[in-house]
Amino acid sequence: MEARKYGRTYHFPFSPGTTSDDRIQHQYWMHVQQMKKIIHTEKLDGENNCLNQYGVFARSHATPTTSAWTNNIRQRWQSIKNDLGDIELFGENIYAIHSIEYKKIEHYFYVFAVRYLDTWLSWEEVQFYAAAFDFPTVPILEVVSDLKDEATFKNNVLTLTTKNSAFDSCDIVSKNSCTIEGVVSRNVDEFAVNALGVNVFKYVRKGHVKTDEHWTKNWQRAKLIYEY
Repeated sequence: MEARKYGRTYHFPFSPGTTSDDRIQHQYWMHVQQMKKIIHTEKLDGENNCLNQYGVFARSHATPTTSAWTNNIRQRWQSIKNDLGDIELFGENIYAIHSIEYKKIEHYFYVFAVRYLDTWLSWEEVQFYAAAFDFPTVPILEVVSDLKDEATFKNNVLTLTTKNSAFDSCDIVSKNSCTIEGVVSRNVDEFAVNALGVNVFKYVRKGHVKTDEHWTKNWQRAKLIYEY
């Protein structure tokens, strides 16, 4: 089996935190209307890691990652690698502090997607496999089934982005409480791997990144809730 990285998540057209290499799904509403339900989850400020039978991977799936901040999750992987089979767990690894510090985390790895061969599994199955391997999922903000009015949908997403994190988000520069990094919205049902761009969308706030390319040299471990 060839290791494949997580595809690029398209931004909502009203997401202000886009960069030059980001992609925008201008037809998002047409695709949303094809869904029975959509789930909004908190976009955590971490590293996208994949756990599969071959190792722990960061954005590139060319070779398993060996970074210092994945040491914790690589130890966990050792205990589950023989049970994964063709299941691949994707999650936010927040072991290292990036631009947001979380004051109320009990874990370092939060699952947001599960891939099985050529299928992204439903959210119900994401929760099942996360629990089976003793991982939490990313925080759920809302599940929406009334998908008839685009203005209401958009305003709902914008309202969610004004909230503080479920884990008490704090800006690493100002040290003040801050809003969540963003929102990830996905189809609750399963869908094909190559259909990611029409089933998952994100909103990222403007000016979110507070670290530069040298952050890896001076990174700090995030504290768990009991350490505060």
